[in-house]
Amino acid sequence: MLTLCLSWLAIVAPAAVGQSMGRPDAPLPRAHAHNDYEHARPLFDALAHGFASVEADVWLVGGRLLVAHDREAVRVDRTLESLYLDPLRERVAAPGGRLGGAGAPFLLWIDVKSEAEPTYAALRDVLARYDGMLTTFRTDGVTEGAVTVVISGNRARETLSGETLRFAAIDGRLADLETSPPASLVPVISDNWQNVFAWRGAGVMPDDEREKLRAIVARAHGQGRKIRFWAIPDTPAGWQVCLDAGVDLINTDDLPGLQAFLMRPASND
Repeated sequence: MLTLCLSWLAIVAPAAVGQSMGRPDAPLPRAHAHNDYEHARPLFDALAHGFASVEADVWLVGGRLLVAHDREAVRVDRTLESLYLDPLRERVAAPGGRLGGAGAPFLLWIDVKSEAEPTYAALRDVLARYDGMLTTFRTDGVTEGAVTVVISGNRARETLSGETLRFAAIDGRLADLETSPPASLVPVISDNWQNVFAWRGAGVMPDDEREKLRAIVARAHGQGRKIRFWAIPDTPAGWQVCLDAGVDLINTDDLPGLQAFLMRPASND
C-alpha cells in the first residue's frame, strides 16, 4: 500500500545543479518559465536562472510529440524527449542530481495543443519510458519522483481520472474550485489573469481586485492546491502583486528579470 504523498505540492526551486547549468545559490520557489521552449536554450536557461517549473507546448505530429507554440513552427528535431525528458533524466541520474530543493520535484508542464485524446495516448507511452524519475499517481496514493508532469491545455481529463496508474496530473481552472476534484488529479489551478482581473499593471491594483485575488488563493490553498495565472502583467509590479497575495507560481517570459526580482535583498521598510 502506497503512502499518500502530497508533499510534492510544496513546490520549491532546486538547489545548485552544477556549473554546466549555472544555477544561482538562492532558490526561487515561485518562478515558472512560461513558453520555456522559446528561449535560446530550452530548459537549460530556466535552470540557469534557478527556475523549478517550466512549460512546453506540444503537438502530436506523425506520432511524435513536437515542441512549438504554433503547428506550422514544429520541427522534427525539437521533440519533448530531446528538449526536456532526456536532459532531465540525465541530470537526475547524475550524483546529487535531484532537481528539487528540499526534496521537492521539478515541475514539467506539458501544454497540449493538438487533440487531447490521441496526444495523451502518445504522451502516456513516452512518459512510461521515464517512470524512474517521474511522480506516479495510483488509486491508493502518490509516489513522488524527481520530476512531476502537469498536463495543461487540451487535457484528456476523463481518461486520466479513470486510470489506476498514471505519470501526470492536470491543471484545473478557477471553476474547479467549485467542484473540488481530487488534489492528486488537479494539484494546481491555473487560469488567464485577463479573464479575472481588469488591472493590467499600470498604477496601483484596486483594493477590490486585491481582495478577490487573495480570496482565490486562499480557497485554492484550502483545498490543498497551488495556483498560478498566465497573462499576468509580466513586470515587477505584477510579480509583486502575485507575491503579496501568495500566488504559488509566478508566470514569466523574462527569466533574468524575475530571477533578479526574487533574489533582491529584503527591504528594511
